[in-house]
Amino acid sequence: MTLDPHFKAMLDAQAANAAAATPPLSQIPPEMVRAGYRAQRTSQNASTAPASVATRDLQIGGGAGPVPARLYTPAEAATPSGLLVYFHGGGFVIGDLETHDAHCRRLAQFSGQRVLAVDYRLAPEHPFPAGHDDALAATRWAFDHAAELGADPARIGVGGDSAGGNLAASVALDLRSDPARRLKLQMLLYPAVWPEQETQSRQERDGPVLSKAAMAWFEACLAFADHPDGRRAMPARASDLGDLPAAYVVTAGFDPLEHEGRDYAGALAKAGGEARHVNYPSLVHDFFIMGDVSPAVIEAAKEAGAAIRAALG
Repeated sequence: MTLDPHFKAMLDAQAANAAAATPPLSQIPPEMVRAGYRAQRTSQNASTAPASVATRDLQIGGGAGPVPARLYTPAEAATPSGLLVYFHGGGFVIGDLETHDAHCRRLAQFSGQRVLAVDYRLAPEHPFPAGHDDALAATRWAFDHAAELGADPARIGVGGDSAGGNLAASVALDLRSDPARRLKLQMLLYPAVWPEQETQSRQERDGPVLSKAAMAWFEACLAFADHPDGRRAMPARASDLGDLPAAYVVTAGFDPLEHEGRDYAGALAKAGGEARHVNYPSLVHDFFIMGDVSPAVIEAAKEAGAAIRAALG
């Protein structure tokens, strides 16, 4: 595999400018890590954010009270349109509406459908199952308030990247037995789904972008392993993957999570579901929110938008 030259240049520049000694993530206050991530990702996405997409910030139902959200409406959207309820990545610890703003704008623009981004509670201040509860409650809220959002309740899907992909997969499993809220799509972008056995890509890859140390910190902050309901955070370990919405699963070749996303798509298909797996062998983890780095990101976003349109349009 050959790394995308634009991402290689970015990574080389980051390595050249890196501090000689960086403290472990566990020794840095989470708010500082979040601020750094927000500054980095927003600076890598600004010029490719579609300006024609209208946004509206609102408060929606969460697992323990209202949570912030942002509704994206492309200029061409019909009323009602389909709706993708979206959960940002960041290991359940970092990331927010701003880090993923340009990405959600692109998904809305390229799909012609509305996108509702959810700012769920983050660990370690809010450990498992807070984020999962917020994701489930927010999706239920979207179904129940579809008319207010300009959406068709018969054309709602969930999506997310990395940790957000985990939340989307978890919501799809949680809503499977709810006849009043039938999802039409689960869009899982390089998802973390925690299979029973560690995959080869997790074993062999330490970065780029997503390191073993970062993954260990995220997992420790989420604190789900010993929780009695912890399997909700491990969709790949569900005993039954049947009767789930159609899946669009994206993986990247230079990503420790590549194989678990690939294998989850395969398991969904084996269980009788519709599952499309798209791999970008030259790209890295988190690439969807680095639109200014490489033209390949925009092309991948167009493909994702087309998948949303096909499922929800």
